[in-house]
Amino acid sequence: MQAIFWTVEEVAQRAKQFYENGIRQQVECDDNIGKMIVIDAETGEYGIDQTGVETALKLKQKKPNARLFTMRIGYDVAVSFGGAIERTVK
Repeated sequence: MQAIFWTVEEVAQRAKQFYENGIRQQVECDDNIGKMIVIDAETGEYGIDQTGVETALKLKQKKPNARLFTMRIGYDVAVSFGGAIERTVK
């Protein structure tokens, strides 16, 4: 199988197209709001779990070169950057 080279932006755009063109109607329900969805940007295959980690591992196991995109269901962003983590040493 020949490798397909996509930029990060292309992966995100393709995955979002899959989401908007069918996946959204299937997954946006009260039980899934706030969970993470991982979408294979090449095939549209997806999975849902609390953090996205389990689903990403399963999709990568099936297809090691999969281009995956993760987003939070019901929100516009999956990850926010910034802030600080405080560590308390006792």
